[in-house]
Amino acid sequence: MGLRTEMVKRWPALAPLLGKDAERIRRRMARTPELIAHNLSMLSYDVGERRLKADVTWYRGEHCNFLPDRKALSQSDALARYVGQGWLPARPFITKTDPITTFGSCFAEHISSYLRRNGYTTADLGRNLSSYVIRCGEGMVNSAAIAQQFQWAYREKEFNEPLWYDKAGKPADYEETVRSDTREIFNRTTVFIITLGLSEVWYNKQSGEIFWRAIPKHRFDPSRHGFKVLSVSENRENLETAYRLIRDHRPRAAIIFTLSPVPLVATFRPVSCITANSVSKASLRVAVDELMREHSGDERLFYFPSYEIVKDVIDDPYGEDRRHVRPEVVSTIMEFFARHYLVR
Repeated sequence: MGLRTEMVKRWPALAPLLGKDAERIRRRMARTPELIAHNLSMLSYDVGERRLKADVTWYRGEHCNFLPDRKALSQSDALARYVGQGWLPARPFITKTDPITTFGSCFAEHISSYLRRNGYTTADLGRNLSSYVIRCGEGMVNSAAIAQQFQWAYREKEFNEPLWYDKAGKPADYEETVRSDTREIFNRTTVFIITLGLSEVWYNKQSGEIFWRAIPKHRFDPSRHGFKVLSVSENRENLETAYRLIRDHRPRAAIIFTLSPVPLVATFRPVSCITANSVSKASLRVAVDELMREHSGDERLFYFPSYEIVKDVIDDPYGEDRRHVRPEVVSTIMEFFARHYLVR
């Protein structure tokens, strides 16, 4: 008498289970050669110190870079291998004598401070201090404000209403001395570092022109002023304008775009600030990516992934306000930048 028969005789209730179990074992044994062959044909790849396997059923293209796990991101070269891959220059090229212009969002100030502290040259040379890219550079948080500076400096565009306000809400006038200083800075610059901040903007409904920041309360006119979120195509057009004017006037200058990891402090949309911030950043990130792909042959055009380092690599990167990046995280980002961009 077989074991199964004996067990069924003693415990009849087990008969259905034993039958199913036996059938499952038979099916598995029948498929064993097939499973062995499949495992042998799996694609092997390394993530950190682990060797993993992927199904070979699908065509994976010319490039296939897998997502790193936590252990891989703890390695000393993780930022270069898993974040900077495909974006970093072949070797550092910014010397201490290269005039550098850094402006855009508030995160641009971290970059400027690091460069000055370590003896690198800012393009104003301490002379063209009236320029708004020096006085208010960290307040040009949207792509339109950045494009406007190049358009105005090179006389491609004139503005007939106040669009630019400083932190105190005081209008920044369109003075010729300021324009001249800005143009001198741009014409002297060999490295532009442009930090993008947000896509939520206030604008003039009649002209379509966009403000640097919001509109002072006492100047707001609902019949003239409106709010919107810049689309990917609008952000892309603004970045293309800045890129074109730099290449027209400084064809050999390096251009480094980066996206600030500092989120919105508030949204003017009727949705949560967290979700609005995701859209605001995503629109800019896609616009930069499209620009980079369109000009992939430009060896002096770069994207530095500070945003991805903060959002996807470092645990707990923000202070208590959940906006400002902790000093030690800023140091990590700037040391990574220095290692790959700065000649030291």
